[in-house]
Order: sequence, then structure tokens, then C-alpha cells
Amino acid sequence: MRVGVPTEVKTDEYRVALTPAGARELTEHGHEVLVQSGAGAGSAIADADYAAQGARVLPDADAVFAESELILGVKEPQPDEIRRLGPQHTLFTYLHLAPDPDLTRGLCNSGATCLAYETVEDTRGRLPLLAPMSEVAGKIATQAGAFMLEKPLGGRGVLLGGVPGVAAATVMVIGGGVVGQSAAFIAIGMEADVLVFDRSIDRLRELDVAFGGRASTVYSSTLAIEEMLPRADLVIGAVLVTGGRAPYVIRREQLALMKERAVLVDVSIDQGGCFETSRPTTHSDPTFEVDGVTHYCVTNMPGAVPITATYALTNATLPYVLALADEGVRVAVAKDPGLRLGVNVAAGQVTHPAVAGAVGAQYVTVEEALPAGEPSHAG
Repeated sequence: MRVGVPTEVKTDEYRVALTPAGARELTEHGHEVLVQSGAGAGSAIADADYAAQGARVLPDADAVFAESELILGVKEPQPDEIRRLGPQHTLFTYLHLAPDPDLTRGLCNSGATCLAYETVEDTRGRLPLLAPMSEVAGKIATQAGAFMLEKPLGGRGVLLGGVPGVAAATVMVIGGGVVGQSAAFIAIGMEADVLVFDRSIDRLRELDVAFGGRASTVYSSTLAIEEMLPRADLVIGAVLVTGGRAPYVIRREQLALMKERAVLVDVSIDQGGCFETSRPTTHSDPTFEVDGVTHYCVTNMPGAVPITATYALTNATLPYVLALADEGVRVAVAKDPGLRLGVNVAAGQVTHPAVAGAVGAQYVTVEEALPAGEPSHAG
């Protein structure tokens, strides 16, 4: 199969979908890897590094899309990329379709088969391709929040860990999944006063053990959140509904409970945001203020650390990429029910129930959209 790796074009995105090690694995499986010139530059990977591992470097995105069958990406495709997609393509990337009906329609109209990293599951129901970026985003969320609390950045002017004789800042983490755990670990390391909220008692027990008593765990009711907001200096939103739009855990009227110049960091912004007042921002212009509260809502937080994030991403995605390249989509998803859950769009239809519900589209099963005997993009 011909596997294409175009340069990411989303604002402030420096990651690349495949490392030279990944290119080597694919070529050893008999596949052809086509990399756009400069695709790895943001992650300190030169064209020559890819060429040394058997990849062919092409001059531009048009050439990559024209020659490739399987397209690997990092972020959701931008309008110019959607226009390059056709029924002959399989796209494998982060899609985050729930808050974006226009993107969903564009992918349906392209005829391409589109798999989302963030809805692939393993045999235990975990999200193995979202996890590494969730770890990165969670750690960045605390770092960014601590930075934005500094007075020159518009914050309250408090140090997360305090100093002897001066109390530490209070950090609320809403959502105890991979993002929330990673954010809490960094906040604990910075010696903040940390509280983690979640609706699963079993998960709170796991976190209590993981934190070794260094953070408080709280059942995430609306009242519990409201009672803690007046104390909070930094609130990190880390709520996830797989494939669906994130629910609001803080409404606009509740901002009045918070301290002036407190900080909200919304890691759920890719799925629509978990604060009612959130809207997408970029690394170049990361914050805005609503009712005296600073909001940090960058949609690609791991893009700020592309060297770390690119290698972590390829480590996770490569087994699935190899399966798709070796078997083609239809056979690969038939063999792996978890990979089947990654198929969000196929043959012009929405094939993930949560995505369909979020964007108001009809849900069609993967088997209906890609029936046996149809082309599976294997090559």
C-alpha cells in the first residue's frame, strides 16, 4: 500500500504523523511511504531521515494525496486537505467530529474512509491512541495554567506551590481520566493543593492509590463543584465522552463564584469544550477573558512539544497503521473490533453512533457502509 504523510497545516501545529522508525517498519512490510518535504521539520526530523529509512520524499501535499491510498495525519483535515480527499483514500488521524458538523459533512462528501485515533479502543475499552496525547495535554494544562496565573500574563499573581509561610494555590481537576491524572500529577509535583473530581467511585479509588494521599478525590456533583469554585485558583477541565460532545461542567453564571483572574484550562475543547464559555484558541493567542476569569482553550496543546508528542504518537499508532496497510480497512476492522470503532465516516455515511448523535446525522454501521466484497483500499 502507498502510505502518505502530508505536512500538518493547522495553525501552530508542529507534529508529524509518522517518524522515520515508523517509515522503516512500513517499508519492511512491503509498503511505500510517501512523505511531503518538510513534514517532519517541526519535530526536528529532516527529509533525509525519512529517505534513509526507505521513504520517498515528495515536493508538496498535492503529490502526496495524489499518490497515496492511506493518509496519516495528526489533526483534523483542513479545508484544502478535504478537497484533496477522494473515495480512493483512507484517512487515519485525530478527527474530533462531534463539535464540527461542517467537517463531518465535508468528509462524507469526499467519499473517503475516515478513522479517528480518538475513538479506537483496546480490548479493555481504553483509548490507546488518545492516551499518549492525553498524557501530554494533561501535563501541559497544568504548566500553562501555572504560567497564566502570573500577573504579567493577566493572572492573579499566585505561585502554584506557594512558599513556606504562604499557602499554595488550589487546583481543581474535573475529570479523572488520563488527562486529569496527568494534570494532577504535575500539580502535585508543583506542590499545589489539588482536588480531582470524577463521577466514578472506582476511578476515584484508583486515583487515591496512585496519588498516595497527596491529592483529594471528590465525587463530581454540580454542588461539589460549585462549593469548590470560590477557592480555586486554577481549574482544569478534562471531561471526555468518547466520540461525543463534552458536557458542560461549569456554566457562565458559575464564573461569578470564582476569584478575579482565576484560570480555566479546557482540555476538552477538541470535543466542544466542557466550560460553557470556552471557545477554541491557538498557541499564538491562547487566552481570553470572560467575567474576569482567564480561559486557556488551545485545541492542540501537545503541538507545543512536537518532539515529545510526535514520537509518543507514532509509538501508539504504528501497530494500527501496519494493520490497515497490510490488510486494508475492511479486513483490518473485521479482525479488530476496537479498530472498527475508529471508523467515523465511510462511503459518505457517519459510522460512529456518538458522532452521528452529536452532529445530527443518520448512523450507519461500518458493515453497511463497507460491505463485504467492496474495495478496502488495500494495495
